[in-house]
Amino acid sequence: MIQRRSLLRAAAAVSVGAPCLSGIAQQSITWKFHTFMTPTSDTWALLCKPWMDKVTAESQGRIKFEGYPSQQLGGTPPQLYDQIKDGVIDVTWTLPGLSGGRFPRTEVFELPFLMNNAEATSKAFWEYVQTNAPQEYKDVHLLALHVSGPGVIHSRRKAVHTAADMKGMKVRAPSRQVTKLLSALGAVPIGMPLPMIPDGLSKGTIEATVLPWQTVPAVKVDELCKFHSEFPAATGALYTTTFVMAANKEKYEALAPDLKRVIDNNSGLATSAWCGKTTASTDPVGRKIVSDRGNAIHTIYPADAAEFVKVSAQVEAEWIAEMSKRDINGKALVDSAKALIAKHGRG
Repeated sequence: MIQRRSLLRAAAAVSVGAPCLSGIAQQSITWKFHTFMTPTSDTWALLCKPWMDKVTAESQGRIKFEGYPSQQLGGTPPQLYDQIKDGVIDVTWTLPGLSGGRFPRTEVFELPFLMNNAEATSKAFWEYVQTNAPQEYKDVHLLALHVSGPGVIHSRRKAVHTAADMKGMKVRAPSRQVTKLLSALGAVPIGMPLPMIPDGLSKGTIEATVLPWQTVPAVKVDELCKFHSEFPAATGALYTTTFVMAANKEKYEALAPDLKRVIDNNSGLATSAWCGKTTASTDPVGRKIVSDRGNAIHTIYPADAAEFVKVSAQVEAEWIAEMSKRDINGKALVDSAKALIAKHGRG
């Protein structure tokens, strides 16, 4: 009888413990990471893949990923954010600017000559969103926010040394704010997806483009353009591009506490800084490829750069006015962004 009671108590203990064991087993998950970047791109190889590998290692294999670059799960790049929001995919890396007007407060970081270096500005971007624009990303769980290296002017037949050299030039524009800047400079901005740049340069649809050095080899700008104009570091960047890495909010909230900590340890200010630094880290590689081809690289003289900056003030003023029409204090946002960039730029 005593032996029977012991067996019953043991069976009860197993029964009570079973849900816990089952819960632990269920916390081995696989997330789908979806982006439009190609598997051979620096972004996928140096940023997305290492981030996934780090999370998997730190979770001891309990968080795994299926990687889907090149938009393999369907849709278009502007739809990636909604795919995350709606739970179609679990993690993405994308550009807020692909959804024109959806992230108005974020646009401040795409204003010309605001950015100094990608790592520091990415820290500023993360802090800025937490304090000034959390509502813009309320539908997802933010992992990182970062920017690219500085934009550079690449032209096919004509060197750009001054703002006046831009007049009448057909230039591919990557964002709304750069479009406005090019127009203010007297250029003819033309919007087109990044992969169409080689065809556009070859056929003369565009005579120039603005890109970070990092992106130049991927779209053969080193082969198709002979002249490249960059700005002195003290002037700041002609422009930068903003990026977001985010997870589905419900999937994150469903994680066990220890797995949430793994994600949290690979998110936030430090991860944003790492993303910015990583993205800009191959700028020297792209620049060297251009230099090795014998192309002309010109650093715009400070006095000439000041003219570009003067024109850009018009773009900033127009953005502030546009925000006011949407009942957003654009001046306060610009001041906040500049202060945060200065703060993190000191580090």
